[in-house]
Amino acid sequence: MPAAVAAGRLRDPDVENLFLIVGLGNPGSRYAHTHHNAGYLAVERLARHWQVDWRASDTFESRLARADREGRKAILCQPVTYMNLSGVAVRKLMDYYRVPSGRLLVMVDDADLPLGELRLRPSGSSGGHHGLESVEQHLGRRDYARLRLGIGRDQPASRQITDFVLSRIKAEEMSVFDTVLETAVRQVECWLVAGVQKAMNDFNGRVNQLGKKES
Repeated sequence: MPAAVAAGRLRDPDVENLFLIVGLGNPGSRYAHTHHNAGYLAVERLARHWQVDWRASDTFESRLARADREGRKAILCQPVTYMNLSGVAVRKLMDYYRVPSGRLLVMVDDADLPLGELRLRPSGSSGGHHGLESVEQHLGRRDYARLRLGIGRDQPASRQITDFVLSRIKAEEMSVFDTVLETAVRQVECWLVAGVQKAMNDFNGRVNQLGKKES
């Protein structure tokens, strides 16, 4: 099978129950395991949990995986357009599969949230995140779910965070970050099956080492 997945091979005639789950990041070894790739890492953890394989798609400028969970079909996506053009890939998939905005979930890093905190919202602004800005620009709307994974920042008062978000996740952060990724998997599964409000209520906030929401 060729590395690139033809659109027709992925298309399913039953698209009425199709969900799109996107993790934003930058492709390539230079950016692997950086704070800015939290979305990539979360969707990779989800694919591993669901035991589904990734395939490259030149058509959609993404890596894609398919899953069937609790009677719902999901496409997992990692755009390879680089963060600032993430919306290009998302728009192509949304148009081709006719996915409504209510069945789209985008996972991203958030330097304004402390490490160890998750925040799911059904809509909202980009908050200055360039990946979300691109998605909003290309979709022309904000009414899609976004799951922000807190990465904290070295200097909370500073707005100059480029060096930090592009830095690799530190060894001392890994235990907490791993718990965040595992909790994000459970939150996405809840969103998929029970909806955004239930997923927000059950998982939003800081998580402890056992992956439970702190009160």
